[in-house]
Amino acid sequence: MVPAPPAYSSDLDEAAKFSRVTDDGHVFVIVEGEEFPVGQYPDATPAEALAYFVRKHDDVVSQLLLLEQRVAAHAPSTDMNKTLDHLQQLVTERIMVGDLVALQTRLDAARQEVAERQKAERKTQEENRARELAAREAIVVEAEELAAQDPATVQWKQGSNRMNELFELWKTAQKNGPRLGRSTEDGLWKRFRGARTTFDRHRRAFFSRLDADNSEAKRVKEDLISRAEALSGSTDWGQTAGEYRRLMDEWKASKRASRKDDDALWARFRAAQDVFFNARSQANEELDQEFEENLTVKEKILAEARALLPIKDLAAAKKAFEPIRDRWEAAGKVPRSAMQRMEGGMRTVEDALRGAEDEKWRRSNPETKARSNSMLTQLEDTIAELETELETARASGDDRRIKKAEEALSARRAWFETLQESAQDFE
Repeated sequence: MVPAPPAYSSDLDEAAKFSRVTDDGHVFVIVEGEEFPVGQYPDATPAEALAYFVRKHDDVVSQLLLLEQRVAAHAPSTDMNKTLDHLQQLVTERIMVGDLVALQTRLDAARQEVAERQKAERKTQEENRARELAAREAIVVEAEELAAQDPATVQWKQGSNRMNELFELWKTAQKNGPRLGRSTEDGLWKRFRGARTTFDRHRRAFFSRLDADNSEAKRVKEDLISRAEALSGSTDWGQTAGEYRRLMDEWKASKRASRKDDDALWARFRAAQDVFFNARSQANEELDQEFEENLTVKEKILAEARALLPIKDLAAAKKAFEPIRDRWEAAGKVPRSAMQRMEGGMRTVEDALRGAEDEKWRRSNPETKARSNSMLTQLEDTIAELETELETARASGDDRRIKKAEEALSARRAWFETLQESAQDFE
């Protein structure tokens, strides 16, 4: 609701101070003591003629008051100067009655306030434009950084999503943000579009190479699978196992295909190996079952051989050992799990016999006494170490370690006794 104009504007007595009306309806306005014709209102009383032109003054005052209120409310000043120019023209034409000097003063003050308001708006616009320019520049710079990355190191899914987000930010800023000027916006858009184009070109090239690499990797691995499948029925366990190891080395050295393809290819490759190794395991289990009987025989033979220790009569021991060795060879293979233990046990007896022979040969050499004493000292140290190892094995409760330590200690003690007897021959 527009407030009522000042009281003098509607008070004819007050308006009479700024006017003169003739009997024939001519109205004059007085401005700083000088009369100016306003117009004629015929066929009316002087009061009616005056009231007509006072209402025109009131209308201008009302429009000016509305403008002053808009300025005070910080409304956009877009058309305020146009309104002021229109009101100024009416005041200048003096086609109204009222205090035109006061009205002009208010017009001048209003124009000054509008100018200040426009200055503030320009400052705000410049600040907004600067912020918008910085925001657009940040979008462009980030897009250029994405485009400048090494295609081999880019996380393409995340990168593509981010580039799309930047494009949406650009469109939103262009639609809703302040204008930056055609040349500025065109320059920034050209840079942004160029970055997107470069990024897309790198992405297409990367995935094209990736597809090519994937195809080549699949071809290589398909060949390895074919070779693995061709070997899967072989019963030449040793040589074929070696071939599979070489195929595995080639597989590890080959390039990866896509995850989905690589997983499927590996499953096929592994399946071909499993056919062979499962068959080998089954065959070994059958052999181990057969070799268990041989193991029982060899356990008894090994016990006979160990009974020869310590060697007191070398000739008798050698004569007794020959048939033992023959029966050992004739007994055949034992399960792989027992092979090392059994061969080690027999080798201990053989080493003791060989050591006894060496000592007998050395007895004819005057220098052997000193060497014999040295060997005895070394064996004493070794026996002490083995005794410690046996105690440790017993403390661990590991039957395998205990048995191995007992066998090693028994062999060294037998050898020590043999050497000790030999050394006594030199005294």
